[in-house]
Amino acid sequence: MRDQRKVDAGHLKLIGIFHLVLAGLSIVGLGFIFLHWLFMDSIMSNPEMWKQQPNQPPPPKELFAMFKWFYLFMGGCVVLAGIGNLVSGWCIMKRRGRIFSLIVAGLNCLCFPFGTVLGVFTFVILLRDSVVEVYEAAAGKPGGEDGGLRSEA
Repeated sequence: MRDQRKVDAGHLKLIGIFHLVLAGLSIVGLGFIFLHWLFMDSIMSNPEMWKQQPNQPPPPKELFAMFKWFYLFMGGCVVLAGIGNLVSGWCIMKRRGRIFSLIVAGLNCLCFPFGTVLGVFTFVILLRDSVVEVYEAAAGKPGGEDGGLRSEA
């Protein structure tokens, strides 16, 4: 017979670590966005390249100005996702902020493929009744984060 507390502790440790790993991968994603911006900047701002194409005029400068806002927006999203995963991983390790970790898991589901897998497994683990009890015990309150409104299903 297995002890559910040990299984839950192992699963919580794993998803905590995986949230931290996904936060680290966001740094790689941020580096990719920066390299892509450098590549596009070198193409868009090189007039010699466009002279070799007689029938192709260079793109307007306003086009790359719009791309800069896109790169800034995407970089901001990657940074926020990384910070969210970092905090969520820390919260899971400390058995705090279960609702916050569920929100981050929902947002991770948008980041295919690794975030989706991590988000689904985070939902599966954090929504177990035995894990909810672990979080309640760590918080020291009998009703838990949801005020004792859990379903008895």
